[in-house]
Amino acid sequence: MPVIPSENEEKYFKELELRMRLEKLDKEQQATVEAEKHRLKELHWLHCPKCGQSLDQEHYGTVEVDVCASCNGLWLDANELDAILEGDKAGSPFRSFLKILGK
Repeated sequence: MPVIPSENEEKYFKELELRMRLEKLDKEQQATVEAEKHRLKELHWLHCPKCGQSLDQEHYGTVEVDVCASCNGLWLDANELDAILEGDKAGSPFRSFLKILGK
């Protein structure tokens, strides 16, 4: 004689199955988002935001700046301008110019 599950048991297992499906979908979605982030980084990594050509890295003191050989653009990462200003002489015209840019 087969055992018939109660209504509560049936509800419990349906909710459990639903939770497991949602967790699986969430993991798949996270993997898709991470893969897209990685793809976009590879697509744009060290490419000039202005013309799209490859960027070269040059040193200015302790800071690595990104320079585009095609359009002569100069690109700084976060806090690199502050690091350049800290290492530059107090009265230099370059420092004054960069301070204007940093505002």
